[in-house]
Amino acid sequence: MTVEQRDADASPVIVVDERPPLAIIRFNRPAERNPLSITTLEHLDSHLSSLTLRSDIQAIIFTGTDDVFASGADIRELRGLTPTSALEFARRGQKLFRKISDARQLTIAAINGYCMGGGLDLALSCDLRYASPDAVFAHPGARLGIITGWGGTQRLPRLVGMSRALEILLTGRRISGKEALEIGLVNQTGEPVLDYACQVAGKLF
Repeated sequence: MTVEQRDADASPVIVVDERPPLAIIRFNRPAERNPLSITTLEHLDSHLSSLTLRSDIQAIIFTGTDDVFASGADIRELRGLTPTSALEFARRGQKLFRKISDARQLTIAAINGYCMGGGLDLALSCDLRYASPDAVFAHPGARLGIITGWGGTQRLPRLVGMSRALEILLTGRRISGKEALEIGLVNQTGEPVLDYACQVAGKLF
């Protein structure tokens, strides 16, 4: 069963494909580089709240569309934030990604392409991360004079070590799928990555 939610532009923001015991959450705005906009976060929170209560769902897989996993916060929305609303926005993302990390279900990021900023934070909040060899990772906030507020500064060092995490966060440089595997950012690479992630989950449940 496929469930779709649409925003004011009538475009599918998120598509949820339920294949018990698996559920696949797909970010579906490739023309906009799959931003984690306020609308997307709201829909994602709604779907997660429902799926995490389901006894027939044992694994939740996140993936993107075309060559983009997720590009993080919508820069246009960030420009309009005040100090107060920025704090609220950061806490919203933190709470949502904590819901992913604390989920009873196994959570998997099937990273099909560009995984940037808040999109990387989301992947870091998952239990497992699998990537396409062509995937690209980065935390480009430093180049914009900002830093992620969604938990990446805490989760990234736990995976790759403090030194590598600092270099990634402070330089904003891009990391290939091959390098991500070498430094422990992802568990494995495979193609097509969603099929690979589904196969792994299928062996567990």
